[in-house]
Amino acid sequence: MVKLRLKRCGRKQRAVYRIVAIDARSRREGRDLRKVGFYDPINNQTHLNVPVILNFLAKGAQPTGTVHDISKRAGVFTEFHLNQMKLN
Repeated sequence: MVKLRLKRCGRKQRAVYRIVAIDARSRREGRDLRKVGFYDPINNQTHLNVPVILNFLAKGAQPTGTVHDISKRAGVFTEFHLNQMKLN
């Protein structure tokens, strides 16, 4: 199963995270399938590659709780539901 989750980067006390698509059995810093975004909690900055995220969600990828909240704030799930309605 593929998950969308955070991968920690940065230095001590200044963590930044990459949002990656990764196999659920891999460790946190394991090899990812694709980088799909960036999240900086200190400066509250987010950069998401929305078309790629929507593609992974359509194929059945499951976001973790934190990635779900970040994506929800960015409006990814409204686009995902609109695309699902078009397909049906």
